[in-house]
Amino acid sequence: MTSDVRNLTAALDSFTEHWAPRRLVTVNDYDVKVFKAQGEFTWHTHPDTDELFLVISGRLTIQLRDGDVELGPNDVYVVPRGVEHCPRADGEVSAMLIEPQGTVNTGDTPSERTSPVQDIGLD
Repeated sequence: MTSDVRNLTAALDSFTEHWAPRRLVTVNDYDVKVFKAQGEFTWHTHPDTDELFLVISGRLTIQLRDGDVELGPNDVYVVPRGVEHCPRADGEVSAMLIEPQGTVNTGDTPSERTSPVQDIGLD
């Protein structure tokens, strides 16, 4: 059973790429992903699902068309399905996402930032 244990710090230390989510674990039909961010992402929506952000370190701004949401360490925010948003990190951020399996990071707006989720591979 110990092979099922994942360490958040070790997971985040295992990669350096920004905006390239890594699957930490799967719970039922949901992926728990970690990612690093710096700079502005891309405006997009997820028409079929909400998206939960949990900031681990740094400060993340979720830009929305009607105003920004500022997140710091240990803050959680859910972007409702269908709401256009654009995450931005003025400095490096480490964060977690919870979303249904198969959710693409750029939602309905494929771009050069589209990144297939990779497993963290800590075993």
